[in-house]
Amino acid sequence: MQIEIPSEIKYIREVSSKILDSLISYKVDEDKLFDIRLCAEEALRNAIVHGNRMSKQLHVRVDYRVDKGIISIEVEDEGAGYDPNSILDPTLNENITRESGRGVCLIKKLMDKVDFNKKGNKIRMEKRLWS
Repeated sequence: MQIEIPSEIKYIREVSSKILDSLISYKVDEDKLFDIRLCAEEALRNAIVHGNRMSKQLHVRVDYRVDKGIISIEVEDEGAGYDPNSILDPTLNENITRESGRGVCLIKKLMDKVDFNKKGNKIRMEKRLWS
């Protein structure tokens, strides 16, 4: 499935609900559904706020699918991109008070696989639906 939204925060919950609704027939446990929702919403928020800088003229595209028991979610913005390796580890003492960087760290902890395109404006996340 593919969804395209303008860069407005109000669409985040709607998109994450559609993703979770697509998993109903798979009988995924609540903990995994929570992780998927949280990561999808964080990736969307990052794309809207940091990628597209809240410009309503720019869009965010979300592609998601389930194949062989794995959900794959891609979130792409129209921004300039960034180097995901430049994000400082928010769990280190010297970074604990920083206001940004926690979302990507959280996504990497909760999802099974996370990667970015070369430009840095698209994240791809995977999660096994069953252990």
